Amino acid sequence: MIALFVCSILFLIAAVVAYFVSAKAKNQAVRYAVTALLAIAAVGTAAISCVRVVPTGHTGIVTTFGRVEDITYEAGVHFCAPWQEVVNMDNRNQKASIDLYCFSKDIQEVAVTYTINYQISKSNAQTIYKEIGVGYYDVIVAPRIQEAVKSDFARYTAEELLDKRSQLSTDIRAALAEQLQNYNIVVLDASIENLDFSDAFTDAVEAKQVAEQKAKQAQIEQEQKTMEAEAAAKRAEIEANAEAAVAKIAAQADREVVEIQADAAEYAGKKDAAIIEQVRDVLAKNPEDLDGEDFDNLLLYYYILQWNGELPETYFSSDDFYQMLAALGTQLNKGETGVQPPVEVPSTNE
Repeated sequence: MIALFVCSILFLIAAVVAYFVSAKAKNQAVRYAVTALLAIAAVGTAAISCVRVVPTGHTGIVTTFGRVEDITYEAGVHFCAPWQEVVNMDNRNQKASIDLYCFSKDIQEVAVTYTINYQISKSNAQTIYKEIGVGYYDVIVAPRIQEAVKSDFARYTAEELLDKRSQLSTDIRAALAEQLQNYNIVVLDASIENLDFSDAFTDAVEAKQVAEQKAKQAQIEQEQKTMEAEAAAKRAEIEANAEAAVAKIAAQADREVVEIQADAAEYAGKKDAAIIEQVRDVLAKNPEDLDGEDFDNLLLYYYILQWNGELPETYFSSDDFYQMLAALGTQLNKGETGVQPPVEVPSTNE
């Protein structure tokens, strides 16, 4: 821009020189035309030398002969002194990926691809330019990435790097954010995109995983067998308990049957004794004092003594049964029962 400003000064000087040199010229119109054109060229180049354009997503840093001013320009068209320069600093979200080799805690080499998203602080863009310059990524960001990644990788073994990858990424991001904040650079996001171990380590991890899978499979099979054995034992216990319960119920039933039979026998004995007692009472009576109920009891007694325990094949109605009993009673009254009346013993007093 200073060059344009110098050109504008030269055009202005040329216009003045042309105006005075052609003062005695016959054609004054040409004189004025040349002077006007040179003056316009001087004003135009001077105006252009004062225009500065800041693209979208950038911050303009104003410098005066290399000295950074305290003011910044937002995106747009701005006017400043021709001897002032405007340096455009990109303040957009920037992405950078870096490939590097690290060593784990157990001295395993790991190839890493690390990606970071960052941007500069707009309010401190002039500080970044003043202290670091426009190449802040190569000067600050890239070295800090290598330092943070390598130092955090060295804290974990190779196997832990696989298991704690998310935690590792979070730790690296926190360390980078803390370090770059001191340089007015904001970390927006960071991630580990790729981890590549040596072939020997990969084969060892694969063999270990296969062994672990086999061990888990064996454990599952053993647990299944144990469960089956426990289930079989439980079933056997249930069956044994069921059989014991059935045997107990059967024994209880048998005992109840025995008790019922004993009670029945006792009852039958008591009943027979009662009948015998009644028969004894009947026989002890004077034959003339016997009534119909006494004959019925005697008939029932002799009937029970002569019964063989078999049920009759011929059944009578209640009316026929009572008629038969009445006939038998009549025969008893006539002395046809075969029962001899008691013999009267003569008294010795006569």
